[in-house]
Amino acid sequence: MKMDITWMSTLLLAFIISCVIYSSWNALYRRRSLPPGPTPLPIVGNVLQIERGKLVKSLTEFAEKYGPIYTIYFGHRPCVVLSGYETVKEALLDLPEEFSGRGRFPTFDNFFKGFGILFSNGERWKDLRKFSLTTLRNFGMGKKSIEERIQEEAGFLVAEIKSLKGKSVDPTILLLQAVSNVICPVVFGKRFEYGNQSFQQLLGLLGETFKDISSPWGQLQDMLPVFMNYVPGPHQRIVDHLNKLKKFVIQRVKMNQETFDPNCPRDSTDSFLLKQLQEKDNPNFDTNNTIMTILNFFFAGSSTVSITLLHGFILLMRFPEIQDKVIEEIDQVIGQNRIPNFEDRIKMPYTDAVIHEIQRFSDILPINFTHKVIKDVSFKGYIIPKGTDVYTLLYSVHHDPKKFTTPQKFNPNHFLDSNGRFKKNEAFMPFSAGRRVCLGEGLARTELFLFLTTILQNFKLTSKTKIVDEDIQHTMTGFANIPKVFEMSFIPRAL
Repeated sequence: MKMDITWMSTLLLAFIISCVIYSSWNALYRRRSLPPGPTPLPIVGNVLQIERGKLVKSLTEFAEKYGPIYTIYFGHRPCVVLSGYETVKEALLDLPEEFSGRGRFPTFDNFFKGFGILFSNGERWKDLRKFSLTTLRNFGMGKKSIEERIQEEAGFLVAEIKSLKGKSVDPTILLLQAVSNVICPVVFGKRFEYGNQSFQQLLGLLGETFKDISSPWGQLQDMLPVFMNYVPGPHQRIVDHLNKLKKFVIQRVKMNQETFDPNCPRDSTDSFLLKQLQEKDNPNFDTNNTIMTILNFFFAGSSTVSITLLHGFILLMRFPEIQDKVIEEIDQVIGQNRIPNFEDRIKMPYTDAVIHEIQRFSDILPINFTHKVIKDVSFKGYIIPKGTDVYTLLYSVHHDPKKFTTPQKFNPNHFLDSNGRFKKNEAFMPFSAGRRVCLGEGLARTELFLFLTTILQNFKLTSKTKIVDEDIQHTMTGFANIPKVFEMSFIPRAL
Protein backbone atom coordinates (compact mmCIF):
# COMPACT_ATOMS: atom_id res chain seq x y z
CA MET A 1 0.00 0.00 0.00
CA LYS A 2 2.84 2.33 0.93
CA MET A 3 4.56 1.63 -2.43
CA ASP A 4 1.31 2.39 -4.28
CA ILE A 5 1.03 5.77 -2.55
CA THR A 6 4.68 6.56 -3.35
CA TRP A 7 4.17 5.51 -6.98
CA MET A 8 1.01 7.62 -7.28
CA SER A 9 2.76 10.61 -5.70
CA THR A 10 5.62 10.29 -8.17
CA LEU A 11 3.20 9.99 -11.07
CA LEU A 12 1.25 13.03 -9.88
CA LEU A 13 4.46 15.05 -9.50
CA ALA A 14 5.57 14.03 -12.99
CA PHE A 15 2.15 14.99 -14.37
CA ILE A 16 2.32 18.44 -12.68
CA ILE A 17 5.85 19.04 -13.99
CA SER A 18 4.79 18.01 -17.49
CA CYS A 19 1.82 20.41 -17.35
CA VAL A 20 4.07 23.23 -16.22
CA ILE A 21 6.60 22.51 -18.96
CA TYR A 22 3.88 22.23 -21.63
CA SER A 23 2.21 25.41 -20.49
CA SER A 24 5.56 27.21 -20.42
CA TRP A 25 6.58 26.20 -23.90
CA ASN A 26 3.10 26.84 -25.24
CA ALA A 27 3.22 30.36 -23.82
CA LEU A 28 6.72 30.90 -25.16
CA TYR A 29 5.97 29.88 -28.72
CA ARG A 30 2.38 30.85 -29.31
CA ARG A 31 3.59 34.19 -30.67
CA ARG A 32 5.76 32.99 -33.53
CA SER A 33 5.37 36.29 -35.35
CA LEU A 34 7.68 37.94 -32.81
CA PRO A 35 11.29 38.65 -33.82
CA PRO A 36 13.76 35.83 -33.15
CA GLY A 37 16.14 35.91 -30.21
CA PRO A 38 18.01 33.65 -27.82
CA THR A 39 16.26 30.31 -27.24
CA PRO A 40 14.28 30.45 -24.00
CA LEU A 41 14.06 27.70 -21.41
CA PRO A 42 10.78 26.56 -19.87
CA ILE A 43 9.67 28.50 -16.79
CA VAL A 44 12.69 30.85 -16.57
CA GLY A 45 12.85 31.99 -20.21
CA ASN A 46 16.21 33.65 -20.99
CA VAL A 47 17.03 34.73 -17.46
CA LEU A 48 19.89 32.22 -17.07
CA GLN A 49 21.51 33.65 -20.22
CA ILE A 50 21.74 37.12 -18.70
CA GLU A 51 24.97 37.88 -16.86
CA ARG A 52 24.20 38.45 -13.19
CA GLY A 53 23.82 42.15 -12.42
CA LYS A 54 24.63 43.18 -16.00
CA LEU A 55 21.29 43.31 -17.78
CA VAL A 56 22.24 46.16 -20.12
CA LYS A 57 25.49 44.47 -21.10
CA SER A 58 23.66 41.22 -21.87
CA LEU A 59 20.93 42.95 -23.89
CA THR A 60 23.61 44.79 -25.87
CA GLU A 61 25.43 41.54 -26.63
CA PHE A 62 22.17 39.90 -27.76
CA ALA A 63 21.68 42.81 -30.19
CA GLU A 64 25.13 42.18 -31.65
CA LYS A 65 24.12 38.57 -32.31
CA TYR A 66 20.43 38.86 -33.27
CA GLY A 67 20.24 42.36 -34.71
CA PRO A 68 18.48 45.63 -33.78
CA ILE A 69 15.16 43.92 -32.98
CA TYR A 70 14.84 40.64 -31.10
CA THR A 71 12.69 38.93 -28.48
CA ILE A 72 13.75 37.94 -25.00
CA TYR A 73 11.71 36.10 -22.37
CA PHE A 74 11.55 36.86 -18.68
CA GLY A 75 9.86 33.70 -17.50
CA HIS A 76 6.71 33.41 -19.67
CA ARG A 77 6.77 37.10 -20.49
CA PRO A 78 8.04 38.04 -23.98
CA CYS A 79 9.71 41.39 -24.41
CA VAL A 80 10.78 42.85 -27.76
CA VAL A 81 14.10 44.70 -27.49
CA LEU A 82 14.88 47.58 -29.86
CA SER A 83 18.51 48.57 -30.26
CA GLY A 84 20.29 51.41 -32.09
CA TYR A 85 19.12 54.92 -32.92
CA GLU A 86 17.33 54.16 -36.18
CA THR A 87 15.24 51.32 -34.70
CA VAL A 88 14.33 53.18 -31.50
CA LYS A 89 13.52 56.33 -33.47
CA GLU A 90 11.31 54.41 -35.89
CA ALA A 91 9.30 53.07 -32.95
CA LEU A 92 9.03 56.07 -30.62
CA LEU A 93 8.98 58.93 -33.15
CA ASP A 94 7.59 57.41 -36.35
CA LEU A 95 4.96 55.26 -34.59
CA PRO A 96 4.41 57.22 -31.36
CA GLU A 97 0.79 56.16 -30.80
CA GLU A 98 1.40 52.46 -31.36
CA PHE A 99 4.31 52.36 -28.89
CA SER A 100 2.73 54.71 -26.31
CA GLY A 101 1.73 52.09 -23.76
CA ARG A 102 3.51 51.65 -20.43
CA GLY A 103 4.81 48.12 -20.22
CA ARG A 104 5.22 45.94 -17.17
CA PHE A 105 7.82 46.87 -14.58
CA PRO A 106 7.13 44.28 -11.86
CA THR A 107 9.32 45.92 -9.21
CA PHE A 108 7.36 49.18 -9.43
CA ASP A 109 4.07 47.52 -10.40
CA ASN A 110 3.98 45.74 -7.03
CA PHE A 111 3.65 49.16 -5.45
CA PHE A 112 2.00 51.57 -7.91
CA LYS A 113 -0.49 48.99 -9.26
CA GLY A 114 -1.24 51.11 -12.34
CA PHE A 115 -2.03 54.30 -10.41
CA GLY A 116 -0.30 57.63 -11.05
CA ILE A 117 0.93 59.13 -14.29
CA LEU A 118 4.17 57.18 -14.71
CA PHE A 119 2.76 53.63 -14.67
CA SER A 120 -0.80 54.13 -15.95
CA ASN A 121 -2.28 53.46 -19.37
CA GLY A 122 -5.27 54.34 -21.53
CA GLU A 123 -7.64 57.14 -20.57
CA ARG A 124 -6.23 57.30 -17.05
CA TRP A 125 -2.79 58.13 -18.40
CA LYS A 126 -4.13 60.63 -20.93
CA ASP A 127 -6.20 62.46 -18.28
CA LEU A 128 -3.36 62.53 -15.75
CA ARG A 129 -0.76 63.61 -18.29
CA LYS A 130 -2.88 66.46 -19.67
CA PHE A 131 -3.76 67.75 -16.21
CA SER A 132 -0.21 67.29 -14.88
CA LEU A 133 1.25 69.36 -17.71
CA THR A 134 -1.22 72.14 -17.02
CA THR A 135 -0.71 72.25 -13.26
CA LEU A 136 3.08 72.02 -13.44
CA ARG A 137 3.16 74.90 -15.90
CA ASN A 138 0.87 76.93 -13.66
CA PHE A 139 3.33 76.56 -10.80
CA GLY A 140 6.57 77.21 -12.54
CA MET A 141 7.58 74.75 -15.24
CA GLY A 142 8.02 76.53 -18.53
CA LYS A 143 7.82 79.96 -16.87
CA LYS A 144 10.52 82.29 -15.65
CA SER A 145 9.48 81.70 -12.05
CA ILE A 146 10.97 78.19 -12.10
CA GLU A 147 14.27 79.65 -13.29
CA GLU A 148 14.16 82.06 -10.37
CA ARG A 149 13.47 79.17 -7.99
CA ILE A 150 16.48 77.24 -9.32
CA GLN A 151 18.69 80.31 -9.09
CA GLU A 152 17.60 80.83 -5.49
CA GLU A 153 18.21 77.19 -4.59
CA ALA A 154 21.60 77.25 -6.31
CA GLY A 155 22.43 80.17 -4.03
CA PHE A 156 21.40 78.16 -0.97
CA LEU A 157 23.52 75.27 -2.23
CA VAL A 158 26.58 77.49 -2.67
CA ALA A 159 26.13 78.81 0.88
CA GLU A 160 25.86 75.24 2.22
CA ILE A 161 28.99 74.20 0.32
CA LYS A 162 30.92 77.21 1.65
CA SER A 163 30.06 76.12 5.19
CA LEU A 164 31.99 72.88 4.51
CA LYS A 165 35.20 74.95 4.20
CA GLY A 166 36.75 72.63 1.62
CA LYS A 167 36.06 69.47 3.65
CA SER A 168 35.97 66.21 1.69
CA VAL A 169 32.39 64.92 1.49
CA ASP A 170 30.11 62.51 -0.32
CA PRO A 171 27.96 64.99 -2.32
CA THR A 172 25.03 62.59 -2.86
CA ILE A 173 22.55 63.87 -0.24
CA LEU A 174 23.67 67.47 -0.74
CA LEU A 175 22.77 67.38 -4.44
CA LEU A 176 19.63 65.33 -3.86
CA GLN A 177 18.36 67.89 -1.38
CA ALA A 178 19.16 70.85 -3.64
CA VAL A 179 17.37 69.33 -6.63
CA SER A 180 14.47 68.15 -4.48
CA ASN A 181 14.07 71.70 -3.15
CA VAL A 182 13.22 72.81 -6.68
CA ILE A 183 10.31 70.38 -7.15
CA CYS A 184 9.07 70.54 -3.54
CA PRO A 185 7.80 74.16 -3.74
CA VAL A 186 6.02 73.28 -7.00
CA VAL A 187 4.39 70.18 -5.52
CA PHE A 188 4.14 70.94 -1.79
CA GLY A 189 4.47 74.72 -1.66
CA LYS A 190 7.70 74.79 0.40
CA ARG A 191 11.39 73.89 0.43
CA PHE A 192 13.28 72.16 3.23
CA GLU A 193 16.38 73.41 5.06
CA TYR A 194 19.64 71.54 4.43
CA GLY A 195 19.91 70.76 8.14
CA ASN A 196 16.52 69.02 8.22
CA GLN A 197 17.53 65.51 9.36
CA SER A 198 14.11 63.96 8.72
CA PHE A 199 14.09 65.19 5.13
CA GLN A 200 17.66 63.98 4.60
CA GLN A 201 16.65 60.52 5.81
CA LEU A 202 13.70 60.54 3.44
CA LEU A 203 15.93 61.46 0.52
CA GLY A 204 18.32 58.73 1.59
CA LEU A 205 15.46 56.25 1.17
CA LEU A 206 14.84 57.63 -2.30
CA GLY A 207 18.48 57.05 -3.23
CA GLU A 208 18.44 53.55 -1.76
CA THR A 209 15.33 52.72 -3.79
CA PHE A 210 17.15 53.55 -7.02
CA LYS A 211 20.12 51.43 -5.97
CA ASP A 212 18.02 48.43 -4.90
CA ILE A 213 15.96 48.44 -8.11
CA SER A 214 19.16 48.59 -10.17
CA SER A 215 20.99 45.93 -8.15
CA PRO A 216 21.32 42.29 -9.29
CA TRP A 217 18.54 41.39 -6.83
CA GLY A 218 16.28 44.09 -8.23
CA GLN A 219 16.97 42.92 -11.77
CA LEU A 220 16.04 39.36 -10.87
CA GLN A 221 12.82 40.56 -9.25
CA ASP A 222 11.90 42.40 -12.43
CA MET A 223 12.69 39.38 -14.60
CA LEU A 224 11.15 36.64 -12.41
CA PRO A 225 8.70 38.36 -10.05
CA VAL A 226 6.64 35.20 -9.43
CA PHE A 227 9.67 33.59 -7.78
CA MET A 228 11.56 36.59 -6.41
CA ASN A 229 8.54 37.96 -4.55
CA TYR A 230 8.97 34.99 -2.20
CA VAL A 231 12.77 34.98 -2.02
CA PRO A 232 14.36 36.92 0.87
CA GLY A 233 16.90 39.55 -0.08
CA PRO A 234 17.53 43.31 -0.36
CA HIS A 235 14.95 43.61 -3.16
CA GLN A 236 12.23 43.00 -0.57
CA ARG A 237 12.84 46.41 1.02
CA ILE A 238 12.01 48.34 -2.18
CA VAL A 239 8.29 48.42 -1.44
CA ASP A 240 9.06 49.37 2.19
CA HIS A 241 11.09 52.35 0.96
CA LEU A 242 8.32 53.37 -1.42
CA ASN A 243 5.70 53.05 1.33
CA LYS A 244 7.69 55.44 3.52
CA LEU A 245 7.93 57.91 0.64
CA LYS A 246 4.21 57.50 0.06
CA LYS A 247 3.55 58.18 3.76
CA PHE A 248 5.44 61.46 3.44
CA VAL A 249 3.33 62.44 0.42
CA ILE A 250 0.10 61.53 2.22
CA GLN A 251 1.12 63.71 5.18
CA ARG A 252 1.81 66.65 2.87
CA VAL A 253 -1.53 66.15 1.09
CA LYS A 254 -3.34 66.12 4.45
CA MET A 255 -1.60 69.36 5.42
CA ASN A 256 -2.83 70.94 2.20
CA GLN A 257 -6.36 69.63 2.80
CA GLU A 258 -6.51 71.29 6.23
CA THR A 259 -5.89 74.76 4.77
CA PHE A 260 -7.24 74.20 1.26
CA ASP A 261 -8.96 77.13 -0.45
CA PRO A 262 -10.50 76.11 -3.80
CA ASN A 263 -10.42 79.75 -4.91
CA CYS A 264 -6.66 80.04 -4.42
CA PRO A 265 -4.60 76.90 -5.21
CA ARG A 266 -1.06 77.30 -3.86
CA ASP A 267 0.72 74.39 -5.54
CA SER A 268 0.12 71.34 -7.71
CA THR A 269 -1.20 69.36 -4.73
CA ASP A 270 -3.95 71.98 -4.29
CA SER A 271 -4.63 71.73 -8.01
CA PHE A 272 -5.24 67.99 -7.69
CA LEU A 273 -7.51 68.54 -4.69
CA LEU A 274 -9.49 71.09 -6.69
CA LYS A 275 -9.70 68.69 -9.65
CA GLN A 276 -11.10 66.03 -7.34
CA LEU A 277 -13.89 68.41 -6.29
CA GLN A 278 -14.63 69.35 -9.88
CA GLU A 279 -14.68 65.77 -11.22
CA LYS A 280 -15.94 63.67 -8.33
CA ASP A 281 -17.21 60.98 -10.68
CA ASN A 282 -13.96 60.66 -12.63
CA PRO A 283 -11.95 57.74 -11.14
CA ASN A 284 -8.81 59.00 -12.87
CA PHE A 285 -8.61 61.79 -10.28
CA ASP A 286 -9.40 59.75 -7.20
CA THR A 287 -7.23 59.75 -4.07
CA ASN A 288 -4.98 56.89 -5.23
CA ASN A 289 -4.15 58.54 -8.54
CA THR A 290 -3.61 61.91 -6.86
CA ILE A 291 -1.19 60.53 -4.27
CA MET A 292 0.70 58.32 -6.73
CA THR A 293 1.05 61.10 -9.31
CA ILE A 294 2.40 63.50 -6.69
CA LEU A 295 4.81 60.76 -5.60
CA ASN A 296 5.86 60.37 -9.25
CA PHE A 297 6.63 64.10 -9.38
CA PHE A 298 8.66 63.97 -6.17
CA PHE A 299 10.48 60.73 -7.06
CA ALA A 300 11.43 61.66 -10.62
CA GLY A 301 11.94 65.36 -9.92
CA SER A 302 14.43 64.67 -7.15
CA SER A 303 16.45 61.70 -8.41
CA THR A 304 17.34 61.95 -12.08
CA VAL A 305 18.96 65.41 -12.11
CA SER A 306 20.89 64.81 -8.88
CA ILE A 307 22.27 61.51 -10.23
CA THR A 308 23.25 63.24 -13.47
CA LEU A 309 25.07 65.96 -11.52
CA LEU A 310 26.93 63.28 -9.53
CA HIS A 311 28.10 61.75 -12.81
CA GLY A 312 29.05 65.22 -14.00
CA PHE A 313 31.15 65.98 -10.93
CA ILE A 314 33.20 62.80 -11.15
CA LEU A 315 33.67 63.25 -14.92
CA LEU A 316 34.89 66.83 -14.49
CA MET A 317 37.35 65.67 -11.83
CA ARG A 318 38.55 62.90 -14.13
CA PHE A 319 39.08 65.43 -16.92
CA PRO A 320 40.24 68.64 -15.16
CA GLU A 321 41.16 70.23 -18.49
CA ILE A 322 37.47 70.07 -19.49
CA GLN A 323 36.46 71.52 -16.12
CA ASP A 324 38.94 74.37 -16.67
CA LYS A 325 37.49 75.15 -20.11
CA VAL A 326 33.96 75.30 -18.68
CA ILE A 327 35.15 77.62 -15.89
CA GLU A 328 36.90 79.82 -18.47
CA GLU A 329 33.69 80.12 -20.50
CA ILE A 330 31.69 80.93 -17.36
CA ASP A 331 34.15 83.71 -16.49
CA GLN A 332 34.01 85.12 -20.02
CA VAL A 333 30.22 85.09 -20.45
CA ILE A 334 28.83 85.43 -16.92
CA GLY A 335 31.73 86.70 -14.84
CA GLN A 336 31.62 86.93 -11.07
CA ASN A 337 29.24 89.82 -10.51
CA ARG A 338 25.91 88.18 -11.32
CA ILE A 339 24.21 84.80 -11.06
CA PRO A 340 23.88 82.61 -14.16
CA ASN A 341 20.60 82.58 -16.08
CA PHE A 342 19.35 80.08 -18.63
CA GLU A 343 19.71 82.53 -21.52
CA ASP A 344 23.49 82.43 -20.98
CA ARG A 345 23.46 78.91 -22.41
CA ILE A 346 23.14 80.24 -25.97
CA LYS A 347 26.46 82.08 -25.57
CA MET A 348 28.18 79.10 -23.93
CA PRO A 349 28.46 76.34 -26.57
CA TYR A 350 31.26 74.47 -24.81
CA THR A 351 29.43 74.30 -21.47
CA ASP A 352 26.24 73.26 -23.26
CA ALA A 353 28.15 70.52 -25.09
CA VAL A 354 29.72 69.29 -21.83
CA ILE A 355 26.31 69.04 -20.13
CA HIS A 356 24.87 67.13 -23.09
CA GLU A 357 27.87 64.80 -23.07
CA ILE A 358 27.49 64.21 -19.32
CA GLN A 359 23.90 63.13 -19.98
CA ARG A 360 24.86 60.95 -22.94
CA PHE A 361 27.82 59.30 -21.25
CA SER A 362 26.18 58.80 -17.85
CA ASP A 363 23.06 57.39 -19.54
CA ILE A 364 21.25 57.15 -16.21
CA LEU A 365 18.21 55.22 -17.55
CA PRO A 366 19.92 52.91 -20.06
CA ILE A 367 16.93 50.62 -20.68
CA ASN A 368 14.27 53.33 -20.45
CA PHE A 369 10.94 52.66 -18.78
CA THR A 370 9.25 49.69 -20.42
CA HIS A 371 6.90 50.51 -23.30
CA LYS A 372 4.20 48.30 -24.77
CA VAL A 373 2.30 48.36 -28.04
CA ILE A 374 -1.37 49.31 -27.65
CA LYS A 375 -2.41 47.55 -30.86
CA ASP A 376 -1.02 44.91 -33.22
CA VAL A 377 1.94 46.55 -34.97
CA SER A 378 3.74 45.62 -38.17
CA PHE A 379 7.33 46.61 -37.45
CA LYS A 380 10.41 45.78 -39.51
CA GLY A 381 8.83 42.68 -41.01
CA TYR A 382 7.38 41.30 -37.79
CA ILE A 383 3.98 41.51 -36.14
CA ILE A 384 4.21 42.65 -32.54
CA PRO A 385 0.91 41.67 -30.86
CA LYS A 386 -1.09 44.16 -28.83
CA GLY A 387 0.07 44.30 -25.21
CA THR A 388 3.64 43.09 -25.87
CA ASP A 389 6.29 44.76 -23.71
CA VAL A 390 9.03 46.67 -25.55
CA TYR A 391 12.47 47.68 -24.28
CA THR A 392 13.82 50.72 -26.13
CA LEU A 393 17.48 50.35 -25.28
CA LEU A 394 18.63 53.96 -24.78
CA TYR A 395 22.16 52.75 -24.04
CA SER A 396 22.38 51.57 -27.65
CA VAL A 397 21.14 54.96 -28.87
CA HIS A 398 23.65 56.97 -26.82
CA HIS A 399 26.47 54.62 -27.85
CA ASP A 400 25.53 54.21 -31.49
CA PRO A 401 28.82 54.45 -33.47
CA LYS A 402 26.89 55.82 -36.46
CA LYS A 403 25.89 58.86 -34.39
CA PHE A 404 28.87 59.34 -32.06
CA THR A 405 32.49 59.12 -33.23
CA THR A 406 33.85 57.86 -29.89
CA PRO A 407 30.77 56.40 -28.18
CA GLN A 408 32.66 54.75 -25.31
CA LYS A 409 34.61 57.89 -24.41
CA PHE A 410 33.61 61.11 -22.69
CA ASN A 411 33.96 63.61 -25.51
CA PRO A 412 32.15 67.00 -25.57
CA ASN A 413 33.07 67.29 -29.27
CA HIS A 414 30.12 65.00 -29.97
CA PHE A 415 28.03 68.17 -29.58
CA LEU A 416 30.36 70.72 -31.22
CA ASP A 417 30.95 71.50 -34.89
CA SER A 418 34.33 72.26 -36.47
CA ASN A 419 33.95 75.94 -35.50
CA GLY A 420 33.28 75.20 -31.84
CA ARG A 421 29.56 75.97 -32.11
CA PHE A 422 27.02 73.78 -30.35
CA LYS A 423 25.37 71.21 -32.64
CA LYS A 424 22.38 69.05 -31.89
CA ASN A 425 22.53 65.30 -32.25
CA GLU A 426 19.27 63.50 -33.04
CA ALA A 427 20.47 60.45 -31.11
CA PHE A 428 20.40 62.39 -27.83
CA MET A 429 17.45 60.87 -25.93
CA PRO A 430 18.06 61.03 -22.15
CA PHE A 431 14.41 62.02 -21.65
CA SER A 432 13.15 59.27 -23.98
CA ALA A 433 11.02 60.33 -26.99
CA GLY A 434 7.53 60.12 -28.42
CA ARG A 435 4.32 60.15 -26.41
CA ARG A 436 6.03 59.00 -23.20
CA VAL A 437 8.76 61.63 -23.24
CA CYS A 438 9.62 62.91 -19.76
CA LEU A 439 7.21 65.59 -18.51
CA GLY A 440 10.01 67.38 -16.68
CA GLU A 441 12.45 67.67 -19.59
CA GLY A 442 12.43 71.49 -19.62
CA LEU A 443 12.83 71.66 -15.86
CA ALA A 444 15.71 69.17 -15.88
CA ARG A 445 17.59 71.02 -18.65
CA THR A 446 17.32 74.29 -16.73
CA GLU A 447 18.40 72.68 -13.45
CA LEU A 448 21.45 71.01 -14.97
CA PHE A 449 22.68 74.22 -16.55
CA LEU A 450 22.04 76.55 -13.61
CA PHE A 451 23.28 74.24 -10.87
CA LEU A 452 26.45 73.29 -12.73
CA THR A 453 27.39 76.81 -13.83
CA THR A 454 26.64 78.31 -10.42
CA ILE A 455 28.80 75.73 -8.65
CA LEU A 456 31.71 76.13 -11.10
CA GLN A 457 31.37 79.91 -10.90
CA ASN A 458 32.23 79.58 -7.21
CA PHE A 459 34.24 76.38 -6.76
CA LYS A 460 36.84 74.10 -8.25
CA LEU A 461 35.94 70.40 -8.01
CA THR A 462 38.75 68.23 -6.62
CA SER A 463 39.31 64.89 -4.92
CA LYS A 464 42.00 63.61 -2.58
CA THR A 465 41.80 60.33 -4.45
CA LYS A 466 42.93 60.35 -8.06
CA ILE A 467 39.94 59.72 -10.32
CA VAL A 468 40.78 57.15 -13.00
CA ASP A 469 38.94 55.68 -15.98
CA GLU A 470 37.63 52.80 -13.89
CA ASP A 471 35.81 55.28 -11.63
CA ILE A 472 33.72 56.71 -14.47
CA GLN A 473 32.87 53.47 -16.24
CA HIS A 474 29.31 52.21 -16.26
CA THR A 475 28.57 49.42 -13.86
CA MET A 476 25.71 48.36 -16.17
CA THR A 477 23.46 48.08 -13.17
CA GLY A 478 20.14 47.74 -14.96
CA PHE A 479 17.29 50.20 -14.46
CA ALA A 480 19.63 53.08 -13.54
CA ASN A 481 23.34 53.80 -13.95
CA ILE A 482 24.38 55.08 -10.54
CA PRO A 483 27.97 56.33 -10.12
CA LYS A 484 30.29 54.77 -7.60
CA VAL A 485 30.28 56.32 -4.16
CA PHE A 486 33.01 58.97 -4.01
CA GLU A 487 34.18 61.88 -1.87
CA MET A 488 35.22 65.28 -3.16
CA SER A 489 36.04 68.79 -2.09
CA PHE A 490 34.64 72.11 -3.31
CA ILE A 491 37.56 74.53 -3.28
CA PRO A 492 36.48 78.21 -3.34
CA ARG A 493 37.77 80.01 -6.38
CA ALA A 494 39.72 83.24 -5.95
CA LEU A 495 37.43 86.06 -7.08
